Amino acid sequence: MPCLCHLHNDTLVVSIWVGDYNTHRVLVDNGSSVDILYYLTFQQMRVEKEQLIPTNAPLIGFRGMKVYPIGVITLPITIRDYPQQITNDVIFLVVDCLSAYNAILGRLTLNLWKVVTSNYHLMIKFPIECWVGEALSIEEQQTVAKPIEELEEIFLDDSRPKWTTRIGSLAISPVRQALTTFLRKSQDVFAWGHEDMPGIDPSVMVHRLNVSPSFPFIR
Repeated sequence: MPCLCHLHNDTLVVSIWVGDYNTHRVLVDNGSSVDILYYLTFQQMRVEKEQLIPTNAPLIGFRGMKVYPIGVITLPITIRDYPQQITNDVIFLVVDCLSAYNAILGRLTLNLWKVVTSNYHLMIKFPIECWVGEALSIEEQQTVAKPIEELEEIFLDDSRPKWTTRIGSLAISPVRQALTTFLRKSQDVFAWGHEDMPGIDPSVMVHRLNVSPSFPFIR
């Protein structure tokens, strides 16, 4: 089991199967009264738009803003793998707006499945037959993206060993050599310290303390 570092303020986000699609970044939200599927995700599932049932019921978000769903659709969703698995049909409101998530599981589904959520443990648990199933938040399983190619470090000035940069290693040797020559001739575009950036407005770089100007400075 991945190690969970406390204290944290991470959201409870899981990966589930919606229809035939493995859907990541699904927010488990006890505060949502409905289950939401965002339209961009809906389009990627290649479900026929004609399957949407029109609805006039608006959603009320922060600041009292009203969002009108495109329609309603019922899709099967599955959490976890057998034997710790639960599958049910969920009625989604399809909403056309930007979001950091692909879908939201609200109270309707959570209560139907008798789900117990824990933001502190980043976990949900639910009863299945003779025992309890569980799903971990994908947020705790953070992975570092690896570059598609190894980077080669080059020296821009042999007399200054700290003046280096990196270029890709997949290009053929003549291309890498030409790029290295070009970068060495363009040393003036690199900034190794603030003294290498004259003419910049100090307001861009100067850090100011958020204190009353009436207080004297103490070193």
